[in-house]
Amino acid sequence: MVERLTRQQIAEQAILHDAPILSASTTVDRTFELPTGIYVAMAGLFSAAFAVMAIGFANPAMILPTAIIALFIAMFFAVPAMWVRMKPDNPQRATTWERFRRQGIMTCYGRSTANGAAIQVLILPALLLLWAIAVVTIAAVVR
Repeated sequence: MVERLTRQQIAEQAILHDAPILSASTTVDRTFELPTGIYVAMAGLFSAAFAVMAIGFANPAMILPTAIIALFIAMFFAVPAMWVRMKPDNPQRATTWERFRRQGIMTCYGRSTANGAAIQVLILPALLLLWAIAVVTIAAVVR
């Protein structure tokens, strides 16, 4: 069933191949084909929803959870920004608004217009902000 092999037995039967050397540089597109303004709008909507909840349910016991959530929101946008600038250097930069409006964005379901893509990306943060406002309003009325 299972046989224990020593290093010497493995070395005798092993077939060694030279590792291929890649001489061509790698070009990687890490931009997600969205303009920076979309990310700024997303960050603003998420931060606004968080601020509504933090102000609506302000309590000294919530300092640590509030700080953790703020850190997560900051890193949610900082990590992709750093990822775009990673090595190897690539010629791709963030899509400009003009190019975004002209070409739209390619999704797994086909090409989407700029308006459609912006709505798809910003609908969740906008709904989250509306939800936060509704929760805080309900909590204020119940008190």
